[in-house]
Order: sequence, then structure tokens, then C-alpha cells
Amino acid sequence: MDLRHLKILIAVEESGSMSKASKLLYITQPSVSQVIRELENHYGVRLFERMGRKLLITDAGKTLCTQARMVINQFDALENSMDHLCQQPSLKLGATITVGSCLMASLMSAYLKQNPATQSFCYVNNTRSIEVRLLRAELDLGLIEGSIHHPDLIVEPVIDDFLVVACDVNHPFSRLKELTAKQLESQSFVMRETGSGTRDLFLDYMKRRGLKVNIGWEVTSPEIIKTILLSQPCLSTLSIRLIENELKTGQLLAFAPAEPVFNRTFNLVYHKNKQLTPAMIAFMNLVKKDPQADLKNRYQLGLIV
Repeated sequence: MDLRHLKILIAVEESGSMSKASKLLYITQPSVSQVIRELENHYGVRLFERMGRKLLITDAGKTLCTQARMVINQFDALENSMDHLCQQPSLKLGATITVGSCLMASLMSAYLKQNPATQSFCYVNNTRSIEVRLLRAELDLGLIEGSIHHPDLIVEPVIDDFLVVACDVNHPFSRLKELTAKQLESQSFVMRETGSGTRDLFLDYMKRRGLKVNIGWEVTSPEIIKTILLSQPCLSTLSIRLIENELKTGQLLAFAPAEPVFNRTFNLVYHKNKQLTPAMIAFMNLVKKDPQADLKNRYQLGLIV
């Protein structure tokens, strides 16, 4: 077995077809089939199953593909480090939408000020998308607000955060200092998309109390959520970091439970087999210095009792 076997395996997995993989790699289909057979014989497992005209990858195949990408990326890194000793260091980061909206720009400004030679790339999407890219070795690090439990990913809490239920000053709730979770059930909510850590935390809070959430809007952008809140009689659940300006100017009001059920952390995530580079370590050290740890004491919040 060599790198050629692994590259052909990945091409078959990504294209879903041996014939398509052969065209992508400019080799014959029998050559592709032979390589897959050799891999299956070498490891003693089935890597693909045929279901009619479809070629489906097995769990063993998925595991091998993940490891194969790591091996190929590490080999490429070795080649690059030896052939291009003066090449710029690089850092590929993933951030969930909340983190990307309220923290990533300032973090990257601070990072690049300290590491100006680093070539950086940032990808912003929801928690599940970041998880997939980390497992495929397409990102070096993720900074997320959602939960990840994949055994191949290491999760380190680094920045404190908490959610609030927000409304604008014309909403009936704006006259209240306290409200109950039951009162939330009757309101229309602007919610993040499925796969969002913010959405998961709030829905779990309501579910554990036997309450439903009336989702009137489903939106991926925090800025659009704020626009809707300021023009519609509805509520939303967001990180307090996203609405600091609106709280300061009095455009929005926010409620939080007395108990810390909306407390969470933004987490650093990386693959357990990932070799930590100096560029990665520098970013990890930066995010562990949270300049806004006292957020909860800055604003007068209503209570959810």
C-alpha cells in the first residue's frame, strides 16, 4: 500500500463512482477497481458496497478515508517544508456563525498583527459544517459555540459566553422585568438554522421544560436576525456578544434565566492526529486571553424565572 492507493480511495469516495474517479485521475477504471480490491485485501474489510447502480462507502471505508486524508496532508506538509523552507506559514481556521460575527475579525486582526507572515484562511459556517471540515483535514482549527462529541476531535473550552432572549423596545415583553419560560411558548421566534449550537441549546432548554418553540423565521445571519427583531413583534435567542451595541443604544432588551442554563463556552476544536504547528499554537494562545469575560455584569437584563 502506498500514497497512490490512498489518493485513489479518496477520489472514489468523493466522486461516488469508480468510473468518475478514473476520469478524474486519468487512469483506467480497472486500475481503480484493482486498487480498491488491494486495499480491501490488505485490511480485510469491505470499503464499498454496491446497492443497485449506487456505490456506498462502508463505515470502515469512511474511517480509512479520514485517516488517508491526514496521511496525505502530513506528507504534503513534509514535502513543502523540505522543498520550500522559506514558504509562508499558513493557518486554516473555521468559525461558527456566532463566533464569526462577534469575535473572529478582531481575533484575526490581533493574530496577524503578532504573526504578519502567516497566510490565513477563515471559513464561517455552523457547528456541523466546521466538524465535517475538521474531520476531512480541510481546517487546522475550529472555534465553535456548539457541541461536538466525535471521538477523533479534541475540544478545549476557551471563551465564556451566554445566551439571552432578545426583543425590541416595542415588544410587550419590554415592559416586564421578569417572565416565565411558559410565556416564551406563545411567542414567534427568529431562530438559527438546524446545526446551529445556539439553536440546539435553546431548544433543549425548552424541551426539558415540556415547552414548544414557535419558529416563525429561520435565518443563518445574526445581522438579519437583528433586523427582523427591530421590525417585527418577535423574539430571538442569541449570544449577548452579538447585541452589545443594540443593548447600549437601547434598541433591544434581553432576558436571561437566573440559573446558568444559558451559559456556554466557545471551544477550540482540532483533530487528535493533527500536528500542532507554530501558527496553530500562536492562535490557540491568543484565544485563551478573553478580553470580555465580565459581559454578564455590563447590562441590566430581565429574568426568565
